[in-house]
Amino acid sequence: MHGTVAEGYEPVRDAFIRNFERRGEHGAALTVHRDGRKVVDLWGGSTDPADPNAAPWTGDTAVVVHSATKGLAAAVPHLLHQRGQLDLDAPVASYWPQFKAAGKERVLVRHLLAHRAGLPTLETPLTPEEALEPGRAARALAAQAPEWQPGTAHGYHPHTFGWLLGELVARASGGRSLGRWFTDEVAGPLGLDLWIGLPDEVAAGGRVARVARQEAPAPEPGALRTRPKRSVTEAYADPGSLTRRAFGAIEPKPDDNDPVYRAAEFPASNGIATARSLSAFYAALLGPLGGARRLFTPATLTQARSEESEGPDRVLVVNTRFGLGYMLHGSASPLLGPGSFGHPGSGGSLGFADPETGVSFGYVTGTLHRSVTSDPRPQALVRALRAVVGLAG
Repeated sequence: MHGTVAEGYEPVRDAFIRNFERRGEHGAALTVHRDGRKVVDLWGGSTDPADPNAAPWTGDTAVVVHSATKGLAAAVPHLLHQRGQLDLDAPVASYWPQFKAAGKERVLVRHLLAHRAGLPTLETPLTPEEALEPGRAARALAAQAPEWQPGTAHGYHPHTFGWLLGELVARASGGRSLGRWFTDEVAGPLGLDLWIGLPDEVAAGGRVARVARQEAPAPEPGALRTRPKRSVTEAYADPGSLTRRAFGAIEPKPDDNDPVYRAAEFPASNGIATARSLSAFYAALLGPLGGARRLFTPATLTQARSEESEGPDRVLVVNTRFGLGYMLHGSASPLLGPGSFGHPGSGGSLGFADPETGVSFGYVTGTLHRSVTSDPRPQALVRALRAVVGLAG
């Protein structure tokens, strides 16, 4: 293990170490900021869990964070709105005329952000090669009918969230892609190692860890286990389910370690981040960071984390809570406290902010377990952090 913790945060360090000892961790990093000050900065393990001779993880190691990318991508429409370039209550078709086909005239921008648009699937799944074709997925979504009446229910949009936001941002911003806008206006000015579309020079530098899927160890004795009536894993096993069709919008699943996939822009799933920068991004949503102006105004911060969707999720088959682009604290994805907002990534990564305590959190891993929204490793870290900052639960 390497890194530092501020006085009082030693229980978080201990939980990080236990993840390697008990929870099947092989390479990961964790950073926590409080009121813009770094209080936890830890890393350990290997940059390739499948290769015993791989280079060690460092504080500057980056890795694909899967759906934690959505939290980065969601900042872009909020900032466009903050600048008067995007109306969240406008019909999507007012920016993207082709989108109004098949009964989608009344789908609002906020419906896309809150997973209420009814478009979690593609009628015809794309191959990884087809998904790389610019605009192909967006054109398919513009042409197809929604799975439910938009605005009346919610269901997680695993892949389509990114294609929908990507096309919307390009049209509202004068043609800049979402990944380019994020680099130009967020990551670049703040000096953050966050990318939606990995640049060639970063890929060549050897800083990006490989990821590998591995089975998690059995739960510890006495660990709390809850089981919904039907889990997302069981729903996924049903080829005709909305769950399977939503997660299967790209078939077969793209290779996270493929340089071509990493270089492309998938704003729902292929962001690459260091733990330091993931936490710093959320810290910058809350307040000034390193002398730079805060990203979100107080009004935008309230807008982003105000509940838009709550209850049974038609795709994840459990109760979920969403603000505008961000998951909110709840049973499906426990965060620090009731006002926390952020996004987990399939396999384990997690980023979030908690305005009430001034805490931001970034955890990244190259060891992917079979988790969608609530992996035991970041949850153990969150529990330790919750105790440190004096929150119950």
